[in-house]
Amino acid sequence: MSSAASRLAFLWNRLRRSRHTLVGGLVFLGLVVVAVAAPVLGHTDLYLMKPQDALRPPSPLHWFGTNEFGRDMFARVVQGAHLSLGVGVVAVGIACGIGVLVGLVSGYYSGTVDLVLMRLVDLMLAFPGILLALAIVAILGPGLTNAMIAVGINGIPAYARVIRGAVLQARATLYVEGARAVGVPPRTILTRYLLPNVTAPIVVLSTLNMAGAILTAASLSFLGLGAQPPQPEWGALLNAGRNWLIQAWWLMTFPGLAIMVTVLSINALGDGLRDVLDPRLRA
Repeated sequence: MSSAASRLAFLWNRLRRSRHTLVGGLVFLGLVVVAVAAPVLGHTDLYLMKPQDALRPPSPLHWFGTNEFGRDMFARVVQGAHLSLGVGVVAVGIACGIGVLVGLVSGYYSGTVDLVLMRLVDLMLAFPGILLALAIVAILGPGLTNAMIAVGINGIPAYARVIRGAVLQARATLYVEGARAVGVPPRTILTRYLLPNVTAPIVVLSTLNMAGAILTAASLSFLGLGAQPPQPEWGALLNAGRNWLIQAWWLMTFPGLAIMVTVLSINALGDGLRDVLDPRLRA
């Protein structure tokens, strides 16, 4: 068995010992399957208005009830998984791509480059996360795409800080010093020697950051700055159902439960990955 396969087997054996991590991973995997299959599972009555079925409570015909337009809430919540998880993936991709690059460059070059980049990161950290996202959406305009960009930009400082710290440690290793001594180009050192050393924190941070991205995007949609009607993103569904909370409790309950279950499962999975991939936490 190769060293890579042995390492994967070792990590899997450690990961499966944690029940909450396995449960979180399985729940998240199920949500991913639902999100991918959403166009098939939830296409029925997604946008079709049926006034005669308005505000029907949960029943065998409409599992999650119907909204004020008679639209089936189960179909909309299922489709919302496709949108909300998509927002999380895109936002994490933006934050990870830019943040990792900033952290690598800042940690490797140090000096003036590090000073300028980290002060920019500090400037972003000076604003509360949701306030920074609100400011970006206010500049770009409301909409799901702009919400993804805003949430992604909001997550850049966390990656930059974590990756910079990991690079500062890895840069002092003998093989990196040897590569620099023999004249290996900085680009090669960054991609071939340093980047593999920071893969573990990237994976853990990306997993945990996805939960925060979904929550922030849902908050923006709830405020009317993210997904716009009739898009069935979970935050937008909460916003649409808040005016009917007394008469139709199901309009906010099921989207809220979907957000809660998703965030809990991702956090459980992220905690397990952190315990497995961080050598300082190994027993």
